[in-house]
Amino acid sequence: MDLDWQTARTRRWLMWGVLALGFFLVSFNRVTTGVLAEDLTRAFGLTATELSVLHSSFFYIYALLQLPAGVLVDRYGPRRVSSTGIVVMSVGVCGFALSGSLVTGFLTRTLVGLGGSVIYLSVLRFGANWFRPNEFATVVGISIAVSGIGGLAATTPLAVFVAAAGWRVATLTAGVGGLVLGVSVYLAVRDSPAHAGLDAPTGVASGADATGEVNVLANTRRVLSSLDAWLLGVMLFLVIGTNLTILGLWGVPYLVHVYDLGVPRASTVVLVGTLGLVVGSPLFGWLSDRAGTRLGFVFAGTVAFTLCYAIIAVAGRPPLVVVAGVFFFANFVSGATSLSYTLIKERYPASASGVATGALNSLGYAGAAVVPAVMGVTLDAYWTGQTVAGSRIYSLAGYRLAFGFATLAGLVGVACTLLVASRRE
Repeated sequence: MDLDWQTARTRRWLMWGVLALGFFLVSFNRVTTGVLAEDLTRAFGLTATELSVLHSSFFYIYALLQLPAGVLVDRYGPRRVSSTGIVVMSVGVCGFALSGSLVTGFLTRTLVGLGGSVIYLSVLRFGANWFRPNEFATVVGISIAVSGIGGLAATTPLAVFVAAAGWRVATLTAGVGGLVLGVSVYLAVRDSPAHAGLDAPTGVASGADATGEVNVLANTRRVLSSLDAWLLGVMLFLVIGTNLTILGLWGVPYLVHVYDLGVPRASTVVLVGTLGLVVGSPLFGWLSDRAGTRLGFVFAGTVAFTLCYAIIAVAGRPPLVVVAGVFFFANFVSGATSLSYTLIKERYPASASGVATGALNSLGYAGAAVVPAVMGVTLDAYWTGQTVAGSRIYSLAGYRLAFGFATLAGLVGVACTLLVASRRE
């Protein structure tokens, strides 16, 4: 029996909106180091490698916990898991704002990753519980767009706030706001239509099948034995890791060092790149739901991603408008690669959706932990020996090599997608 659409459709979107704000904060908190790079380098006296490690500390724990987070969401439901995660994440943000050294900064940012690790999977599980199968990719796309808006907030708006109030005040403000949101999620969100006293939509499990009482071990074993899951996970490892490293960490320093821009203007170019994610994710989700296909979009998106970063790797210092276009389209087409989550989710019963998407997300965000360190070591090898206001300056050759790595990552991602396609023929 379908939902009473006069009440339930509005209610589910309102609950999704509150939950999606948590995903907004996750995205904001994980990439603030791009705008804060100069401030953090001066405050803690960091090299490129150390800054990369500090940035990646969020992703180390985030990636490691994706599979356990999926199990938790399947077992206890998105309401309790996400509200707890948002509070833990926000405590970490407040601690990071008060940090006085690289060690405390690393530990508190790790706490941010710990809390943030459960939010996206909670959003996906909520979507699986409240929306029809032919609506799921659209919901995921819109959710990722909200995440992209969080990334936008961590560019020019954050740079302006930091310039006016300082990085510690700006960070502490985000932490306090997150504490309020965590309580709001617990009060407003319900795990499934059954928990809200409503009927489930057509094609969606209800009652115990929708949350909680599942064979977690069997589901985990099934997902981890899937070669397709591993191949798509490697592709996401490279695409997510590269995009988050460039837009979340090294995009702003690249523009400052190579184009001699100020941080606010450089962050505006990165903002244009993040807009691509905001536009592309819901568009590809909607197109995929209408077309009833996923893999073709994933393949095309991976190819386009590779070509985008190849432009900067070859040109080194193309016109600034070209750089903005590359950043935009690399993130725009990543909306197509995110359909991998829907691909995996559709292969398993509703009770396994958290485990399935968690396994994929774990591999994807492991890239965000590893790729920054690789690029940081590369740039340190090309340090010019100069510093400006305590911040190291890196050469154009070093940045070209970093973008060459991004291009190579895309090529490997294309190969993984082709292997998935060949296995489905």
